[in-house]
Amino acid sequence: MQKTVWITGASSGIGEALAIEYAKSNANLILSSRKKDGLDLVAQKCQTSANIVLVAPLDLADSSNFEAVIAEVKSQFDRVDILINNGGISQRSLVLETPMEVDRRIFEINYFGTIHLTKLILPWMLRTGGGNIVAISSISGKFGFPLRASYAASKHALFGFFETLGLEHINDNIRTTVVCPGRIQTNFSLSALNSKGEKTNEMDPGLASGMPASICARRIAKAVRKNKREVWIGGKEVLMVYFHKYIPWLFWKIAPNIDPR
Repeated sequence: MQKTVWITGASSGIGEALAIEYAKSNANLILSSRKKDGLDLVAQKCQTSANIVLVAPLDLADSSNFEAVIAEVKSQFDRVDILINNGGISQRSLVLETPMEVDRRIFEINYFGTIHLTKLILPWMLRTGGGNIVAISSISGKFGFPLRASYAASKHALFGFFETLGLEHINDNIRTTVVCPGRIQTNFSLSALNSKGEKTNEMDPGLASGMPASICARRIAKAVRKNKREVWIGGKEVLMVYFHKYIPWLFWKIAPNIDPR
């Protein structure tokens, strides 16, 4: 059966790669982010003779038009089979130097905007027989990391919310997957916020040499297809999750000395 997939943060990076990956199977696509020009370019890459691609811009920091966007989507599609909450923003600043307004902005985008959109789509999914809801967290959602306090905290919060959602609807054909990417080749770090709430416009060397976004997208799609509850994707940095869980003394020895870029 042809799937309909809604992806936030779809104008670049992992979101773009996911759109291209699902287009290979002629899935219908709903592409969302703040950047309509970027979405239009991604839509051109994903359009086939057998699918429908809808560009549906939205800003996760401003939920005032979410219901209008969902109404537009409903005018085009009978259901959403897979919702991929990929949109988000990162951080590069010390706790001591970061004002609360920056912390709140990061949470508004990464957590509150994400769960608000999910809560609006969930009843529709339930009425149409269920579906997959995916949250793109981070390996930083499994442990703290220098210069990432609010980012890591917002990604931790996604675990609590989406695991609970999955438990509450385990008998309703609603399946949740929390994805923890490590260092993936994207421009994500360019828009990371500094202590002034401004974009750093700096590329992290770690991301530049990370796993290609296309491979990450393929693994995410596979995890969703297999109804995985949680999946960690990346290179050797994923070992830190194991260290944190099973050898905590080693994690505390290594983590403070890792270049956080």
